Parts: sequence; structure tokens; C-alpha cells
Amino acid sequence: MEQRISLITLGVADLSRSRTFYEDGLGFVRSNAHEEVAFYQLAGFVLALWSRSALAADAGLPDGDGRGFGGFALAHNVTSPTEVDAVLSQAEHAGARILKPGTPTAWGGYSGYFADPDEHLWEVAHNPSWVLHPDGRTTVS
Repeated sequence: MEQRISLITLGVADLSRSRTFYEDGLGFVRSNAHEEVAFYQLAGFVLALWSRSALAADAGLPDGDGRGFGGFALAHNVTSPTEVDAVLSQAEHAGARILKPGTPTAWGGYSGYFADPDEHLWEVAHNPSWVLHPDGRTTVS
């Protein structure tokens, strides 16, 4: 298997609410017109929003309440600590819950966390040793 992630699908309780959060609040641009799923082309992969119950059914799993820690976080790397704070502020104004404000890290960077309307965790981070390319790709260095 190659080291690649092509698609990350977030199971959401209310697709309309989540689309509003990601599109109107965070500025994501939708890449499809299907009503039952929303796709967003990101640098190197696609983010999908789909009904949590439909996602669980597709995987053959029972659907829980969706309010516990799912064991993962999405990350959005930026070019400076100031940009971390700006993105966290934008997310909060869009309806996110700030879990951890931007703070210096033990690894020499700066990061904070927010939860989207379905409690999916997002880390917003500045890692001074990583390279952020103009097309949005991140290179670990």
C-alpha cells in the first residue's frame, strides 16, 4: 500500500449545517452538486461531508451518538503563529468550539484546536521546520 490518503469523510449529524460551517464560515469551495454528500478538493486529497448514519450504514456499523472522541484529528498547517490565531478566530466565528487556544508547543511550533459542529477535531498548527507549498501541500522536513 502506498503512503497516501485520497479522501477523508466526516460523518455529520446535519449535512446542511455542516455545509454552512465549512462553506460560509471557513470558506471551503464545494466541488460537486450531489445533495447527499459534499466534496471539497483540498491539496492532494478530498474532504467529504456525509450523513453520519449513512456513513455508518455504508461501513456496516451501528451509529452512535457522535459526541465522543473519535480517536483522530484533522490538521491545518499555516505559516505563522499569527495565522494559527486568525484561523481559530475564523472557526469560532463560524460556530466552532475552541478546545485549546493557540499556544507554543514542546516541539517548537504553535498550535490550537477547535471542534466543528459535529465535534470533529481540527488542529491548526505552525511548524517552523515544515515547508508549506503555494499549492497547499505540506512537506515534512
